[in-house]
Amino acid sequence: MRILIIEDEEPAAERLTNIIREIDSSAEIIDSIASVKSAVRWFKENAMPDLLVTDINLADGSSFEIFKEIKVTCPVIFTTAYDQYAIEAFKVNSIDYILKPVKKEELKIAFDKFRNLQVNSLPDINTMISKLMSGKKEYQKRIIIRYGDNIKLVEVKDVAYFYTEDKINYLCTFSNTRYPIDFNLDEVEHLVDPQEFFRINRQFIVNIISIEKMLAWSKSRVKLMLKPVCEIETIVSTERSPLFKEWLTGTKSMD
Repeated sequence: MRILIIEDEEPAAERLTNIIREIDSSAEIIDSIASVKSAVRWFKENAMPDLLVTDINLADGSSFEIFKEIKVTCPVIFTTAYDQYAIEAFKVNSIDYILKPVKKEELKIAFDKFRNLQVNSLPDINTMISKLMSGKKEYQKRIIIRYGDNIKLVEVKDVAYFYTEDKINYLCTFSNTRYPIDFNLDEVEHLVDPQEFFRINRQFIVNIISIEKMLAWSKSRVKLMLKPVCEIETIVSTERSPLFKEWLTGTKSMD
Protein backbone atom coordinates (compact mmCIF):
# COMPACT_ATOMS: atom_id res chain seq x y z
CA MET A 1 0.00 0.00 0.00
CA ARG A 2 1.49 3.32 -1.12
CA ILE A 3 0.54 6.08 1.32
CA LEU A 4 0.95 9.84 1.02
CA ILE A 5 0.87 11.96 4.20
CA ILE A 6 0.02 15.67 4.22
CA GLU A 7 0.76 17.22 7.62
CA ASP A 8 2.46 20.55 8.37
CA GLU A 9 3.57 19.73 11.92
CA GLU A 10 6.75 17.64 11.75
CA PRO A 11 6.25 15.86 15.12
CA ALA A 12 2.68 14.94 14.12
CA ALA A 13 3.86 13.66 10.73
CA GLU A 14 6.56 11.53 12.36
CA ARG A 15 4.10 10.13 14.89
CA LEU A 16 1.61 9.31 12.13
CA THR A 17 4.33 7.58 10.11
CA ASN A 18 5.34 5.46 13.10
CA ILE A 19 1.75 4.44 13.84
CA ILE A 20 1.14 3.46 10.20
CA ARG A 21 4.27 1.27 10.21
CA GLU A 22 3.11 -0.39 13.43
CA ILE A 23 -0.29 -1.11 11.89
CA ASP A 24 1.06 -2.36 8.55
CA SER A 25 4.77 -3.09 8.24
CA SER A 26 4.37 -3.52 4.48
CA ALA A 27 2.95 -0.01 4.03
CA GLU A 28 5.15 2.34 2.01
CA ILE A 29 5.14 6.00 3.02
CA ILE A 30 5.96 7.46 -0.38
CA ASP A 31 6.18 11.05 0.84
CA SER A 32 5.24 13.47 3.62
CA ILE A 33 4.16 16.96 2.51
CA ALA A 34 3.64 20.06 4.64
CA SER A 35 1.62 22.51 2.54
CA VAL A 36 -1.25 22.90 0.07
CA LYS A 37 1.07 24.32 -2.58
CA SER A 38 3.55 21.45 -2.30
CA ALA A 39 0.74 18.88 -2.34
CA VAL A 40 -0.78 20.26 -5.55
CA ARG A 41 2.65 20.19 -7.20
CA TRP A 42 3.26 16.64 -5.92
CA PHE A 43 0.01 15.32 -7.40
CA LYS A 44 0.80 16.92 -10.76
CA GLU A 45 4.20 15.24 -10.89
CA ASN A 46 3.48 11.80 -9.38
CA ALA A 47 1.15 8.86 -9.74
CA MET A 48 -1.89 8.70 -7.47
CA PRO A 49 -1.14 6.97 -4.13
CA ASP A 50 -3.25 4.08 -2.85
CA LEU A 51 -4.25 6.09 0.20
CA LEU A 52 -4.02 9.71 1.29
CA VAL A 53 -3.83 10.68 4.98
CA THR A 54 -4.17 14.43 5.40
CA ASP A 55 -4.69 17.05 8.06
CA ILE A 56 -7.29 19.72 7.27
CA ASN A 57 -5.60 22.85 8.62
CA LEU A 58 -2.21 23.39 6.98
CA ALA A 59 0.15 26.34 7.35
CA ASP A 60 -0.84 27.84 3.99
CA GLY A 61 -4.54 27.00 4.01
CA SER A 62 -7.04 24.17 4.07
CA SER A 63 -6.31 20.78 2.51
CA PHE A 64 -9.73 21.12 0.88
CA GLU A 65 -8.05 23.54 -1.54
CA ILE A 66 -6.05 20.60 -2.90
CA PHE A 67 -9.24 18.93 -4.11
CA LYS A 68 -10.21 22.07 -5.99
CA GLU A 69 -7.00 21.82 -7.99
CA ILE A 70 -6.56 18.06 -8.26
CA LYS A 71 -8.99 15.23 -8.92
CA VAL A 72 -8.01 12.88 -6.11
CA THR A 73 -9.25 9.38 -6.93
CA CYS A 74 -7.75 7.46 -4.01
CA PRO A 75 -9.38 6.92 -0.59
CA VAL A 76 -8.75 9.69 1.95
CA ILE A 77 -8.40 9.66 5.72
CA PHE A 78 -8.68 13.10 7.31
CA THR A 79 -7.12 13.90 10.67
CA THR A 80 -8.86 16.82 12.31
CA ALA A 81 -10.42 18.33 15.41
CA TYR A 82 -13.92 18.74 13.98
CA ASP A 83 -16.88 17.84 16.16
CA GLN A 84 -18.71 14.53 16.27
CA TYR A 85 -21.54 15.70 14.00
CA ALA A 86 -19.18 16.30 11.12
CA ILE A 87 -17.26 13.10 11.77
CA GLU A 88 -20.42 11.00 11.64
CA ALA A 89 -21.52 12.67 8.40
CA PHE A 90 -18.32 11.50 6.75
CA LYS A 91 -18.46 8.01 8.21
CA VAL A 92 -21.83 7.48 6.52
CA ASN A 93 -20.07 8.17 3.22
CA SER A 94 -17.26 5.70 3.94
CA ILE A 95 -14.55 8.36 4.32
CA ASP A 96 -12.99 8.28 7.76
CA TYR A 97 -12.18 11.10 10.14
CA ILE A 98 -9.84 10.74 13.08
CA LEU A 99 -9.64 13.29 15.86
CA LYS A 100 -6.21 14.56 16.82
CA PRO A 101 -4.13 13.38 18.49
CA VAL A 102 -4.38 10.29 16.27
CA LYS A 103 -4.81 7.03 18.18
CA LYS A 104 -3.42 3.77 16.85
CA GLU A 105 -6.68 1.86 17.43
CA GLU A 106 -8.74 4.39 15.44
CA LEU A 107 -6.28 4.51 12.57
CA LYS A 108 -6.23 0.71 12.41
CA ILE A 109 -10.03 0.64 12.08
CA ALA A 110 -9.78 3.18 9.26
CA PHE A 111 -7.14 1.09 7.48
CA ASP A 112 -9.26 -2.05 7.76
CA LYS A 113 -12.18 -0.12 6.32
CA PHE A 114 -10.21 1.08 3.31
CA ARG A 115 -8.81 -2.37 2.59
CA ASN A 116 -12.39 -3.56 2.11
CA LEU A 117 -13.48 -0.53 0.12
CA GLN A 118 -13.87 -0.66 -3.65
CA VAL A 119 -12.41 2.40 -5.36
CA ASN A 120 -15.49 2.84 -7.57
CA SER A 121 -17.67 3.04 -4.47
CA LEU A 122 -15.87 6.09 -3.12
CA PRO A 123 -18.21 9.07 -2.63
CA ASP A 124 -17.58 12.46 -4.20
CA ILE A 125 -15.12 14.34 -1.99
CA ASN A 126 -16.53 17.79 -2.83
CA THR A 127 -19.99 16.68 -1.68
CA MET A 128 -18.56 15.47 1.61
CA ILE A 129 -16.58 18.66 2.13
CA SER A 130 -19.83 20.63 1.80
CA LYS A 131 -21.39 18.44 4.48
CA LEU A 132 -18.42 18.95 6.76
CA MET A 133 -18.41 22.71 6.38
CA SER A 134 -22.14 22.86 7.15
CA GLY A 135 -21.43 21.47 10.62
CA LYS A 136 -20.74 24.15 13.23
CA LYS A 137 -17.43 23.76 15.03
CA GLU A 138 -17.57 24.08 18.81
CA TYR A 139 -14.37 25.12 20.55
CA GLN A 140 -13.36 24.30 24.11
CA LYS A 141 -14.59 26.84 26.65
CA ARG A 142 -12.69 25.69 29.74
CA ILE A 143 -9.44 23.87 30.48
CA ILE A 144 -8.95 21.57 33.46
CA ILE A 145 -5.75 22.29 35.39
CA ARG A 146 -4.29 19.69 37.75
CA TYR A 147 -1.55 20.61 40.21
CA GLY A 148 -0.82 18.28 43.09
CA ASP A 149 -4.16 17.11 44.50
CA ASN A 150 -5.91 20.24 43.26
CA ILE A 151 -8.13 20.60 40.21
CA LYS A 152 -9.01 23.99 38.74
CA LEU A 153 -11.02 25.21 35.76
CA VAL A 154 -9.66 28.05 33.63
CA GLU A 155 -11.89 29.81 31.10
CA VAL A 156 -10.24 29.81 27.66
CA LYS A 157 -11.31 33.44 27.18
CA ASP A 158 -9.15 34.33 30.21
CA VAL A 159 -5.99 32.82 28.66
CA ALA A 160 -3.52 35.36 27.27
CA TYR A 161 -1.21 32.77 25.70
CA PHE A 162 -0.05 29.17 25.71
CA TYR A 163 3.65 28.37 25.53
CA THR A 164 6.32 25.69 25.92
CA GLU A 165 9.37 26.10 28.13
CA ASP A 166 11.89 23.39 29.04
CA LYS A 167 9.64 20.81 27.33
CA ILE A 168 6.69 21.67 29.62
CA ASN A 169 3.49 23.25 28.29
CA TYR A 170 1.87 26.16 30.12
CA LEU A 171 -0.95 28.66 29.87
CA CYS A 172 -0.78 32.21 31.19
CA THR A 173 -3.95 34.08 32.13
CA PHE A 174 -4.54 37.82 31.76
CA SER A 175 -4.16 38.03 35.55
CA ASN A 176 -0.59 36.73 35.05
CA THR A 177 -1.19 33.34 36.63
CA ARG A 178 0.67 30.48 34.97
CA TYR A 179 -0.34 26.83 35.04
CA PRO A 180 1.18 23.69 33.49
CA ILE A 181 -1.27 21.95 31.14
CA ASP A 182 -1.70 18.36 29.99
CA PHE A 183 -2.05 19.30 26.31
CA ASN A 184 0.82 19.93 23.92
CA LEU A 185 0.57 22.95 21.60
CA ASP A 186 -0.45 20.81 18.62
CA GLU A 187 -3.50 19.73 20.60
CA VAL A 188 -4.22 23.21 22.00
CA GLU A 189 -4.20 24.62 18.48
CA HIS A 190 -7.22 22.45 17.63
CA LEU A 191 -9.09 23.14 20.87
CA VAL A 192 -9.19 26.96 20.75
CA ASP A 193 -11.02 29.31 18.38
CA PRO A 194 -8.62 30.21 15.51
CA GLN A 195 -10.29 33.60 15.19
CA GLU A 196 -9.06 34.46 18.70
CA PHE A 197 -5.85 32.43 19.02
CA PHE A 198 -2.92 32.09 16.62
CA ARG A 199 0.19 29.93 16.74
CA ILE A 200 3.03 32.35 16.01
CA ASN A 201 5.77 29.68 16.16
CA ARG A 202 6.42 26.22 17.59
CA GLN A 203 6.61 27.61 21.12
CA PHE A 204 3.68 30.06 21.37
CA ILE A 205 -0.07 30.36 20.76
CA VAL A 206 -1.33 33.87 21.53
CA ASN A 207 -4.72 35.42 22.17
CA ILE A 208 -5.25 38.44 19.92
CA ILE A 209 -6.23 40.50 22.98
CA SER A 210 -2.85 39.78 24.59
CA ILE A 211 -0.94 41.62 21.84
CA GLU A 212 0.04 45.02 23.23
CA LYS A 213 2.59 46.08 20.62
CA MET A 214 4.09 44.78 17.36
CA LEU A 215 7.51 45.53 15.90
CA ALA A 216 8.84 44.83 12.41
CA TRP A 217 11.65 42.29 12.72
CA SER A 218 14.27 40.79 10.44
CA LYS A 219 13.36 38.39 7.58
CA SER A 220 9.82 39.84 7.34
CA ARG A 221 9.03 38.61 10.85
CA VAL A 222 7.04 40.37 13.56
CA LYS A 223 8.06 40.70 17.21
CA LEU A 224 5.20 40.81 19.72
CA MET A 225 5.06 42.55 23.07
CA LEU A 226 2.48 40.66 25.11
CA LYS A 227 0.41 41.38 28.19
CA PRO A 228 1.11 40.02 30.70
CA VAL A 229 4.77 40.52 29.87
CA CYS A 230 6.56 37.36 28.78
CA GLU A 231 10.27 36.95 29.43
CA ILE A 232 10.63 34.57 26.50
CA GLU A 233 11.10 36.29 23.13
CA THR A 234 7.88 36.11 21.10
CA ILE A 235 8.58 36.45 17.38
CA VAL A 236 6.26 35.30 14.61
CA SER A 237 8.17 32.78 12.49
CA THR A 238 8.98 33.60 8.88
CA GLU A 239 6.62 30.96 7.47
CA ARG A 240 3.77 32.03 9.77
CA SER A 241 4.11 35.79 9.22
CA PRO A 242 1.89 36.08 6.08
CA LEU A 243 -0.92 34.10 7.75
CA PHE A 244 -0.45 36.09 10.96
CA LYS A 245 -1.06 39.36 9.13
CA GLU A 246 -4.20 37.95 7.52
CA TRP A 247 -5.36 36.67 10.91
CA LEU A 248 -4.93 40.12 12.46
CA THR A 249 -7.27 41.72 9.93
CA GLY A 250 -9.68 38.81 9.73
CA THR A 251 -9.24 38.62 5.96
CA LYS A 252 -8.72 34.84 5.89
CA SER A 253 -10.75 32.11 7.59
CA MET A 254 -8.56 29.99 9.87
CA ASP A 255 -10.98 27.03 10.02
